[in-house]
Amino acid sequence: MKDIPVFTTENGAASLFLREIPYRKRAHIRLRATQEPEALLRECVDFCRACGAEWIDAAGHPYLETYPLIASILAMSRSLEGLPETDAALFPVLPETVAQWVDIYNARMADVPNCAWMSAEDGRELLKAGDGYFIHRDGELLGIGRASGDKIDAVASVKRGAGRDVVLALSTLLTGDTANLWVASTNCRAIRLYEALGFMAAREIARWYCVLG
Repeated sequence: MKDIPVFTTENGAASLFLREIPYRKRAHIRLRATQEPEALLRECVDFCRACGAEWIDAAGHPYLETYPLIASILAMSRSLEGLPETDAALFPVLPETVAQWVDIYNARMADVPNCAWMSAEDGRELLKAGDGYFIHRDGELLGIGRASGDKIDAVASVKRGAGRDVVLALSTLLTGDTANLWVASTNCRAIRLYEALGFMAAREIARWYCVLG
């Protein structure tokens, strides 16, 4: 099922993220432009439910504050200068390993708020982007991640306590002077790790609210 970047009605415009419905029965709504947020949200929810969604969250408008808050998405950053080193090794995702990477990602990210499910098609896009990696030490898998430019886009450890090495290894791929990442406010373990490594919350990206679930 494909997302709808621009979903328009007489009450405004929104983006509908439907790709998780076949896998987790979940949909996400971002209200874009509206003078009637209540009516637009109702239309979006009805459409998502008709597509099979049983859990729906939404972001993008102050009206949503009347619903239960799921999580804020925070941007965190720190200077690359002085970042500790690690002896963990990076191995790029290859055609023969991409399915394993996607399986690990979906398993580790299943409970992270607003973290999108990855399909086989997404795995092919990951290969094209060339920014997915496995992180090992002495032949043992520590975790996986994505990183390019000045941002770490995904961090998932598979061994307890290995998150630090996963982040540090991914940081070596970054260019520029700053390392940036996003994290859900409810992911307390990840936030503690990032703060211990010197990352600081720079701004709030979005707030997601439960509108059906």
